[in-house]
Amino acid sequence: MQITAMPEDRSSAGARVQFVTTQWSMVLAAGAPLGHEQSEALESLCRAYWYPLYAYIRRAGHGPEDAEDLTQAFLSHFLEKGALTLADRERGRFRTFLLTALKHYLVDEDRRRKALKRGGGRRLEPLENEDGEERYQFEPADLASPDVLYDRGWARAVLAQALSRLREEYRGSTHGPGFEALKDYVWGERSGLSCAELGREIGLSEEAAKKAVQRMRCRFAQLLRQQIAETVSTPAELEDELRHLSSLLR
Repeated sequence: MQITAMPEDRSSAGARVQFVTTQWSMVLAAGAPLGHEQSEALESLCRAYWYPLYAYIRRAGHGPEDAEDLTQAFLSHFLEKGALTLADRERGRFRTFLLTALKHYLVDEDRRRKALKRGGGRRLEPLENEDGEERYQFEPADLASPDVLYDRGWARAVLAQALSRLREEYRGSTHGPGFEALKDYVWGERSGLSCAELGREIGLSEEAAKKAVQRMRCRFAQLLRQQIAETVSTPAELEDELRHLSSLLR
């Protein structure tokens, strides 16, 4: 899938991000044990990272079934065993912290060398519409390291989450049909039809269709910033993650 970078959102609404109530900073501030709200926030974050973790484990040399078991068992372990006691400000980004925790977990599992029961104790239902192996088969057949593949998966995950939030905002509104017709001009594979042709299908002039796409892109940029802000602790980390995301899209 072709992934195109969105224009930077420079509006005041997009630039101001309140970190006090973001998911990951809320979890970090809670310490251990976590309260109900913090636990739900952490599980929500973990759900979004299921496939990047799976892709890392597959590229590290594990077979499909073993990778699925390890991914599920790791997330169950991460949520249940107080892994957050290892969190510190040096590893404030959730993406980095989670991958570090996974690497330690795989080393420990290799040492134990015992069978893993699928799912462990706490079952996380994957959010993907297709299983991890089906997605993995579409990864480039290059020699990218597991770490690089993990970052690629992270980039796709945050883009998809922001697009999902945008879709929800448009769903049920009078602009809903316009979103479904024009969404590929916001992110993803471009349609074979031009923006003007797509606009005509929903009763818009070429100028109106282009303005609709611009509004969608601006809102998508805002939602993308919010999405990434939920996985970091400071504004500086947010800007670093946005630059990293941009580098992955080039």
